[in-house]
Amino acid sequence: MEKDYLNFVDWLVKEDVEQGVCKEVHTRFPPEPNGYLHIGSAYAINISYSLAKKYGGKFNLRFDDTNPGKEDIAYVNGIKEDMAWMGFDYENRMFFGSDYSEQIYQYALQLIKDSKAYVCDLGSEEMRIYRGSLTSAGTNSPYRDRSIEENLLLFENMRAGKYDAGEKTLRAKIDMAHPNMNMRDPVIYRISYTPHYRTGESWCIYPMYDYAHPIQDYLEGISHSLCSAEFADHRPLYEWVLNHLKLEHTLPRQIEFGRMNLSGVVMSKRYLKALVANHAVEGWDDPRMPTLKGLRRRGYTREAILDFLGEIGVSKGESLVDVAMLESALRNDLKDKVPAVMTVLDPLKVVITNLSETHLEYVEAWNNPANETLGSRKLPFTKELYIERADFSENPPKKYNRLVLGGEVRLMHAYFIKCHEVIKDDEGHILELRCTYDPATKSGTGFTERKVKGTIHWVSKAHSMLCEVRLFEDLFLERPTAENLLEVVNPKSKQRIKGARIERSGMGLNKENRCQFIRHGYFIEDTQDSTEDAPVFNQTVSLKSSYKKEK
Repeated sequence: MEKDYLNFVDWLVKEDVEQGVCKEVHTRFPPEPNGYLHIGSAYAINISYSLAKKYGGKFNLRFDDTNPGKEDIAYVNGIKEDMAWMGFDYENRMFFGSDYSEQIYQYALQLIKDSKAYVCDLGSEEMRIYRGSLTSAGTNSPYRDRSIEENLLLFENMRAGKYDAGEKTLRAKIDMAHPNMNMRDPVIYRISYTPHYRTGESWCIYPMYDYAHPIQDYLEGISHSLCSAEFADHRPLYEWVLNHLKLEHTLPRQIEFGRMNLSGVVMSKRYLKALVANHAVEGWDDPRMPTLKGLRRRGYTREAILDFLGEIGVSKGESLVDVAMLESALRNDLKDKVPAVMTVLDPLKVVITNLSETHLEYVEAWNNPANETLGSRKLPFTKELYIERADFSENPPKKYNRLVLGGEVRLMHAYFIKCHEVIKDDEGHILELRCTYDPATKSGTGFTERKVKGTIHWVSKAHSMLCEVRLFEDLFLERPTAENLLEVVNPKSKQRIKGARIERSGMGLNKENRCQFIRHGYFIEDTQDSTEDAPVFNQTVSLKSSYKKEK
């Protein structure tokens, strides 16, 4: 019998629905606007979004913006743009944690009145010592037994800006001997005079995430608060906050899933920020970055990413997925969608000596051999051409099936050519090849009198244009750590080829100028760096895959 749930999270949600625990599945994604979304973010969003859609529920986007020192409106706009590109539709349900500031403050007053919170004067270092360790209980703060009246006055003074940053905090009164360190009287409010990007200087006290998050979930009617497994140890505090606020409606349920990692890819926001800040990459949208902006600029499609996320499933523990699996999903998505065009990365001039200087003939070229609906185009064939330098050899190795002196190959979509002469400069570098073509061998005419072993791609000199091609390798030479992050950046992770030539007839075949460069891989035009006369192309993915899907 085929199971009717997607994964273990879906099974738990399904169980809640069937048992009437929740009337409507309502999930959310709560990014902090201090960076941009990456492939790991898409993994987390997709879990919550897919479940809401499966059960006909709702999905919210909520910005967790209660840390004014790190947040910026630019990140808010970037996250919204990425969500739209991925098709994660939150409809009109976009919220900001900062919009709940007054309600969260009032709930803190309630905790104080119920003797469940107190104002503490310990500094951060003292608090660390009092907290104890994994093997020893903590010690109560000397300020833990302040009266309700004194705590209310001190907390109101904190809000009024009467104390310096760090001078006082509000802490939950739970248990300093609790085996879970997160439950040892955690700080739930701190003082900060950093202006907030939305509320300015309206507030100088800000709630901690572990306190604000469950309240925000409750206020929005979230049924299932789905998060990564590192928050499992925080769930007791999440539930403590909700259970001690005497709330009237159904409480949200926190469920954790394993974090997804990609081989050779760093997704720590701290590491990504360091790469950008130290100019190891050219920004958050550098095509080598795992951010959605970087992947989009590199040429990844939303469909490929979603197919990949659907393929890998959801695990309870942290997983490491081969990046080749993501690349395979991309190839599968692109292979029938994009045209195959001829681009020569390292041009070697070829002169067809038995053609006139003015010869111009158009040969028929398919746009995608796997998809006839993409049609064909007319390819200009002229006296002077360019081929790849690697497609000619004076001293060919065994099984070399390309052009050699005295040898013959087929020019793709065109004719057989034979090389008769090699022109070199004074230092022995090859400048051009002198060849003849056989007019009887035109592609598509059914010529069978003789065969050649090799077919090579080419472009017309007069009907091609210079372009820059950017090739990419792994960003890191080895798995980085916080200590060696910048030292293990691969200096060859980006290669710029400025003398490449692309057929003009292959430009503009689709809206994004996304194409397959025959024999080289999939590419997309970099619209940020391209000009009308000098297009720039980013390598999206190579043609060959090392990933083999299990049968």
